[in-house]
Amino acid sequence: MSKQNINVALIGNPNVGKTSVFNQLTGLNQQVGNYPGITVEKKVGFCKISNTIHANVVDLPGTYSLNASSADENVVIELLLNKNDKLFPDVIVVVSEVENLKRNLLLFTQIKDLEIPTILVINMIDRMKLKGISLDVPFLESQLKTKIVLVSSRKGVGIEELKNAITTYKTISTEPCLNASSIDDVYFDNLRKTFPNQSLYKLWLVITQDVNFVDLNRKAIESNSFTKTDSEIKRLQQKETIKRYQFINDTLKIGLKIDSSIATDFRSKLDRVLTHKFWGYLIFFFVLFGIFQSIFEWSKIPMDFIDRTFATLSTLANENLPPGAFTNLIAQGIIPGIGGILIFIPQITFLFLFISILEESGYMSRVVFLMDKIMRNFGLSGKSIVPLISGTACAIPAIMATRNIENWKERLITILVTPFTTCSARLPVYAIIIGLVIPDKRVFGFINMQGLTLMLLYLIGFGMAIFSAFVLNKVLKLKCKTFFVVEMPNYKLPMFKNVAINVVEKTKAFVFGAGKIILAISVVLWFLASNSPSEKFNDSEAIILSKTNNQGLSKTDLKNKVASYKLEHSYIGIMGKTIEPLISPLGYDWKIGVAIISSFAAREVFVGTLATIYSVGGSDNDETIKDKMRAEINPATGEKIFNFASGISLLLFYAFAMQCASTLAVTKKETNSWKWPLGQLIFMSSFAYIVALIAYQILK
Repeated sequence: MSKQNINVALIGNPNVGKTSVFNQLTGLNQQVGNYPGITVEKKVGFCKISNTIHANVVDLPGTYSLNASSADENVVIELLLNKNDKLFPDVIVVVSEVENLKRNLLLFTQIKDLEIPTILVINMIDRMKLKGISLDVPFLESQLKTKIVLVSSRKGVGIEELKNAITTYKTISTEPCLNASSIDDVYFDNLRKTFPNQSLYKLWLVITQDVNFVDLNRKAIESNSFTKTDSEIKRLQQKETIKRYQFINDTLKIGLKIDSSIATDFRSKLDRVLTHKFWGYLIFFFVLFGIFQSIFEWSKIPMDFIDRTFATLSTLANENLPPGAFTNLIAQGIIPGIGGILIFIPQITFLFLFISILEESGYMSRVVFLMDKIMRNFGLSGKSIVPLISGTACAIPAIMATRNIENWKERLITILVTPFTTCSARLPVYAIIIGLVIPDKRVFGFINMQGLTLMLLYLIGFGMAIFSAFVLNKVLKLKCKTFFVVEMPNYKLPMFKNVAINVVEKTKAFVFGAGKIILAISVVLWFLASNSPSEKFNDSEAIILSKTNNQGLSKTDLKNKVASYKLEHSYIGIMGKTIEPLISPLGYDWKIGVAIISSFAAREVFVGTLATIYSVGGSDNDETIKDKMRAEINPATGEKIFNFASGISLLLFYAFAMQCASTLAVTKKETNSWKWPLGQLIFMSSFAYIVALIAYQILK
C-alpha cells in the first residue's frame, strides 16, 4: 500500500497541554522556525500515525477563540482559511482540558463551523478522579458531532487512541454542531446567496478579522455592502459568543458531572501562599536563590572537565600536526574559541532546566501574576513580565513575545527595556569573571558567594529594566493602559519528557547558534593576530634578543616573549592599542578591549576571543582558559589584569551594555524604525561605560 502524508493542526487555548500532546506525538523529531513575514514561532513535527499514514503535525499558537486580537491568533486563522498553504490541515486536533472544558469548547465550536474534520482531545484525564469529574463521552460526541479522545499527555495515556482517530479522519463529520448564522438571519442569507460556493463561517471571519484569504477578493465583499461598522461587528460577535455558550452549557449539563463531595482541591490552598503579598515574594526570592546557588555548585565538575579537555586538545594538535599556519589555526584559533563557549554548556543547561521545571509545574504563571502588582507601579501591565522573564533565556524571542501586548506604547517600552534582563548569553561572561574575582567561599555554611553574586547580577539587570520602564513611561507620556489576564494552570509534576526536550532544544540552539559566530570570529581573530603590516613582526626574535642582550632566557621564555611581542604588533594588537586609552580608565587592557568589540556579535564571544588571543599570545596550551586569564599581568603596573576592581567593572559593563547585534536587528524589525534600536545602543552602552568607570575608580 502506498504511504500517505497528511497535515495535522494542533489548536487549543493556552495551558491546556497542547505542547505536551505535540511532544508525545513527535518527540525530538521537530523543526522550529518563524511564519513567513512575522516573528511568531512555528513548530512542525513529524509523526508516523500508522504504517500507511505519516503526518506533519503543526503546533499552532495558543488562542482562546477565532476572534483574533494578536499576531499569534491571526496565524491560526490565516492557516485555517488558506487552502493553498502547504500546511493547511487535513484534520484539526483541538486540545482541551477536563477542568476548563466549558471555556475550551468555545474555540472548538468555531473551528467546527469551518467544515474541516476535527477531533476533540480532552487532556488531563488523570485529574478527573481528584476533581470528582465524570464524562458522558458518547453523549458529548453526538452533540458535538466529532470524535473525542481522552488523553493524559503527562502520563502518555490516550496517545495511541489519538493516532487511531487521526487515521479515520475522513469518517468524521464536518457538520457544524450549532447554527451560528442565526444571530442575523437576513444578513447571513444574503451572504450565502452572494457567495454560494464559500463556507459561510469563513466569509464571516474574513469580514470580521484582518486576515488574508487568497480564495476571496475582499473588494467583492465591500462592493456588496457586507462590511459593517466596528460597533456592529462587536455586537454580532457578542451575540455569537452568547449563542455558543448557551449551546455549550446545555451540552455540559448532561455530558459533564462534578461531584465536589469526592473532590480534593489542593490548588487553592497553595495559591493563597504562593501569591501572598508577602510570603509570595519571599518564596520567589528563595527559589531564585536556590537556582543560582545550584548553577555554580552543580556545574563545577563538568565545567572543569571541558576546560581541561580543550586545553589538552590544543596541546595534542600542536604536537601531532605538522608545523604551519593550518596547525596554528586549529590549535590557537578554532579549539580555544570553541572551548571558550562549550565550557558553559553545564551552566546553560541547568538554567534552562530550572526555567522549564518552573513553567511545567505551573509556578511560573504565579510569578507572572505576582509581579503584575509591581509592574503597574512602573507603567507596565503584567503582560510585560512575560517578555522580561523569558528574556533570561534570550532577548530575541522575548522581544518577539511583546506582540501579545495590544497597547503600542506599552509594547514599545517593553521592547526597549527587555535587553537589560540578564540573558543566557551573559552567563558565560559572568561565570568566568565571577570565578576569577569572587572567592569560592561559603557564608553561614550554605551561601556560596559566587552563586550569590550571580543572583545579584540578575536582580540588577531586572531592576534596571523596571527603572528604565518607569523613566520611559514618563517621557513617552503613556496614558492608556491595558488589563492583564493570566491563565492559572493547575499545579502538576513536571513531565520529564517535556523538560528534557525543552532543555535539549534550547541548549542546542544556544550552542549551535553561538558556535557558528564563534567559529567565524575565531578564524578572523587568529588571522588578525598572526599577521601584521609592520616589519617588526617578522623580526620579533631578533628584537627580543637585542633587548635582553641574549642573556637569562630559556627557550620557553624566549618563545613566549616573541609570541607576545608579535601579538602586540599584529593587526589585532594595533587595533587594541588604538582603543586602549578609552578603556584603560575602566581597568581593561587592549586585549579585553578587542574581546568587548568582538562580543558585539554575541556576548558569549567575549570568553572565546580572550581564549584565542591568549593562545596566539604564547600562553602554554596546557593551561585552561581560567588559568590563562588568572595569570595575565599588566606590564605597566605589574598587577593582575583580572583583579577585584576590574572584574566588578566588567561584570557591571556586561550587565548594562547592549552588546548584541541580533537584538538590535529584531528591535528594528518589531518597531519598523532604526530610531529605537540606535537609541537602545547609545543609551545602554553609555550607561554601561559610566557605571563600569565609577565602579573601577572606587574599587581600585
